[in-house]
Amino acid sequence: KNSKEQIFSALKKAGKQPDDIRQIILTHAHPDHSGSAASIKQVLNIPVLAHRLDAELLKKGLAGRMKTGGVPMVLSPGIINWFIYNLFIKRAGMTVDPVVTDRFLEDNEILPIAGGIRIIHTPGHSAGHIALLVEKDSVLIAADICANATGLDLSTVYEDRQLGIESILKASSHKFDVALFGHGNPLTKNASQRLSDKFSKMVKE
Repeated sequence: KNSKEQIFSALKKAGKQPDDIRQIILTHAHPDHSGSAASIKQVLNIPVLAHRLDAELLKKGLAGRMKTGGVPMVLSPGIINWFIYNLFIKRAGMTVDPVVTDRFLEDNEILPIAGGIRIIHTPGHSAGHIALLVEKDSVLIAADICANATGLDLSTVYEDRQLGIESILKASSHKFDVALFGHGNPLTKNASQRLSDKFSKMVKE
């Protein structure tokens, strides 16, 4: 969904202007994360950065591999996830306005912004999913590696759930106090340890 106007409005309420945006970093291709990228890029003439694996989808206007003949999404356990999937995700379109990625992000590279942001390739929810570690502030922008809507748990869907769990543990091997999620409330204390404690129990032997 294109939410450009809502994004710009929220920026203004926070005391910023759309022109303050210098680049768009996409954590993955799903429409709730990439749906406004093409429009904002066109209006502001700024670059889009993403991992190559999801950038290939976005160039074609695809927002995921579900319903495209690719990898089917695996539903996580629990009645709440069942409702979310059947009421929202199952009915959602998996297309967006096509957008060309200007630079591909690589695992473990450091972006020279905000004192240094480390790219962590975290596949599972989507093959090209990345998390962003703002090392100076000890904050992980976790996107959809997991969720914290009704307590810390798996995201509703994954392309590969076990790979997704391994990616959570990969991210949590870094030290950070705060984790921000695409869906749900932030963890504001000992976040990396809490992620490790929660999801290490889910790894298959």
